[in-house]
Amino acid sequence: MKKDLLTISLFTLLCLLLWLAPTGFEHSRPEGSLLAKALVVASDDADLRQHGVVRTGTQTLTVELLDGTQRGQRARVTNALTGKLEFDEFYRPGERLLVEYRLRDGEIGLAYARGHYRLDHQLLLLGLFCGFLVLVAGWTGVKALLSFVFAALALWKVLIPLLLRGSDPVLVALAVVAGLTAAVSLLIGGLNRRGLTACLGALGGLLLAYALARIFATGFALHGVVRPFTENLLYAGFAGLDLTAIFLAGIILACSGAVMDLAMDIAAALDELRAKRPDLGARALFVSGMAVGRSVVGTMTTTLLLAYSGGYTTMLMVFMSQGLALSQVLNIHFVAAEVLNVIVGSFALVAVAPLTALAGALIYRHPAR
Repeated sequence: MKKDLLTISLFTLLCLLLWLAPTGFEHSRPEGSLLAKALVVASDDADLRQHGVVRTGTQTLTVELLDGTQRGQRARVTNALTGKLEFDEFYRPGERLLVEYRLRDGEIGLAYARGHYRLDHQLLLLGLFCGFLVLVAGWTGVKALLSFVFAALALWKVLIPLLLRGSDPVLVALAVVAGLTAAVSLLIGGLNRRGLTACLGALGGLLLAYALARIFATGFALHGVVRPFTENLLYAGFAGLDLTAIFLAGIILACSGAVMDLAMDIAAALDELRAKRPDLGARALFVSGMAVGRSVVGTMTTTLLLAYSGGYTTMLMVFMSQGLALSQVLNIHFVAAEVLNVIVGSFALVAVAPLTALAGALIYRHPAR
């Protein structure tokens, strides 16, 4: 219990430090720009044009700010519609939205709509998840939440800024994922042999994922611009970034969660087995670890396939509606990128089973002192 309290205190401190740490890109926002929650009081749609299911033009809104220093004031907000449904948002009176504005002589000047206000519902859902996790998992749930927060902050405060600064994407991703793997494994598994076993097994699987992604990305003729919003980086002044390396780093990051999950499952099973059967040797522990791994690997690889496919359901529907041959679909560059993602991630998952079983067999072969 004392070890758990010490670990939780340490990670809470790390989370606080990450939260307070600057990214170095705060100055990228326009000077004097403010954000506030607002209520749409009225809308003027006279300048909008309807083209089938899409609208183009400018919607002029009258909104009342609901928070911030200008709370209660009304502002005129411009909402430009470009005819792209995936980006455009249309507002009606009574709806809430996020507004970006600037002050001019103490009054609200230019103001723009930045999307329906979703943060309150996101916080509600997050709160329900936290409560449910703690209710089901108890003390382990608290540690899981802490690892979740730590991972999110590490990605936002460490990984993303370093990538934007032009650091080697693969080395940065491997370092961050290795740190997260060690941190999450030790936080959930504890500062003990179980956490160490899970950490070593997961790191081995992730290194294999990187090696395979590096080897086959060339044969797949893939570059980094296959990912959404990558082109926006080029136009935003980051033309010097190695986008292909960032793509490979994304593959490592994408499969790291499932890899850690499987490694922890096997490590926990070996830890429990060692506690119940202290007479087992390294060979028996390895065989048992492999047995656990085999039963989990099948479902985990399917999980990766479903997770990646879920985000592209409509794209696959379009391809089928056009009667495209399967060979043509698989040859499309962004489909090939997902194929590489799924297969490389599945390779890493399969490799984690023997690697974690081997690490556990070596670590648990001697009784705990």
